[in-house]
Parts: sequence; C-alpha cells; structure tokens
Amino acid sequence: MSEKVFPSAKPAATAVPPAVNGGAPVNTNGTTANGGTTKSHLYNPTSRPPYRPQPYHRRHRPRRNYCCCCCFWTILIILILALLVAIAGSVFYVLYRPNRPSYTLASLRIHRLNLTTTADSSSSHLSTLFNLTISSKNPNSHLSFSYDPFVVSCVSSNSDVFIGNGTLPAFVSNSKNETTFKGVVVTTSIDLDAETVNNLRPDLKKKKNGILLKVQMDTKVTVKMGGLKSKKVGIRVSCDGVKGVLPKGKSPSLANVSGAKCKVDLRIKIWRWTF
Repeated sequence: MSEKVFPSAKPAATAVPPAVNGGAPVNTNGTTANGGTTKSHLYNPTSRPPYRPQPYHRRHRPRRNYCCCCCFWTILIILILALLVAIAGSVFYVLYRPNRPSYTLASLRIHRLNLTTTADSSSSHLSTLFNLTISSKNPNSHLSFSYDPFVVSCVSSNSDVFIGNGTLPAFVSNSKNETTFKGVVVTTSIDLDAETVNNLRPDLKKKKNGILLKVQMDTKVTVKMGGLKSKKVGIRVSCDGVKGVLPKGKSPSLANVSGAKCKVDLRIKIWRWTF
C-alpha cells in the first residue's frame, strides 16, 4: 500500500518584516510581533477636535461696590443732618422770635448853628451845638444786646454836609428793656471850603421848613441768648426826617422830630440763624 502524506497542522511561517529603528517588528497590517498595535505617524486634519469657545465670565469688582455703598450712606447722612438742622432752626424761630432793636429820636435842640464868612469870602467857619434825647428798646424776651460806645454824627439831608458829632456810652440792653439817653451833645467848629459852603447855605436860608437833618449812630454789638453768643458786628442807626430851625438869640430852638424815622442796619448770626 502506498503511504498517505498529510499536510502539516502548523501554518506556513510568514515573513516578518524587520523592526523599524530597532523597535519591535511590525506587520503590514499595523500589528507588532507581540500582538500590540501601532499609531500612524501621518497627520490627519479631520482627527483634530473642534474648537469650542469658553463662556465669558464677568469679573466681580467688590472694591467698586464698596465705594458706591460708602458714597450712598455718606450722602444719606448729610441729608439727614441738614434736615435736622432745618427743623432745629424752625423750632428756634418759633420759640424765640428774635427781632432787631428799635431806636427813637425823642428830641433835638439846636443851641447854635452859625456859618460865618469873611468879608473877602476867602474862608468860612461853621460852629454848631446840638442836644439830643435818644431811646433804645429791646423787644425780645430771650435776647440781650451789649453795645460798644456809639459815635453820633449829624449831617444835612440834602447836601450831606457834616454838621457835628458826639458820643454815647457803652451799655447793655437786656430783654424787654428800654434805655434813654438825655443831653447827648453833638458839636463842631470847623472851617469849610467854598464848595461845601455853597451846598449848605441854601439849606440855612429856608426859614419856612428849616434845614433837614439826619442823625447817624455807629457802633458794634454782641447778642447773647442763653449760652449762645454772637460775634461782635457793626450796627448803624439812621434817623432821617428831622426838621431843624435856626435859633434866635440865646434861646435854643426845638427841632421837629415827629416825622423822624430811625432805621437799624444790623445783621447778626447766632448759630445758623441770621437776623
């Protein structure tokens, strides 16, 4: 009998390609000799993941918010304080109702009012002597006025020619108090220039209505109200509308003061209130 030859059960050995750069041998199908896989070194543009933009997150600024908060509370506090001050001022006015002092020119006697001129009209001399009675009244219930000495001056109303001056002593006018000064002397003896004489002479020749006079008093005053005290400020009292008549002989003439009105120019600030 002939002998049968069976094929071998082992597959034929295939050729293994040489290793690349000293590494493991790689088959053409991408597998290594030990059964691993290799990655292709070729660039594939489709294998790059798509770009996904990140969401924008706003940065917080706590410092700016803190500054805004501080400004808000500061403005609110200032407004509240201003409101409280306004309320306090209104209460102060309702309770105290401060008013300016009032003055009255009770009488004015003209003892001398002489204007003499030399024969050649080269010089003129004015000699005057007045006697005044002045009253000061404080209408307030809670305020007192402390006056420095007054400077009293008398001028002609039409031409503002200086006629004489005098003084009043310092005094304190308490609440609801009236102070009267009698025998206040206003006098002068001066030489006048030609222009002043020309302005004054027409007033002296008015025998029917007399010469119109104006009395002014200037000083400084301090106002006190309880524990509060104002700064020392200026005050001017102007009494206009006095009609004087030239005296005859040695007897003084009495000026007409019935139409005289005294105006007080005063501006005082106590705390946050001004009158």
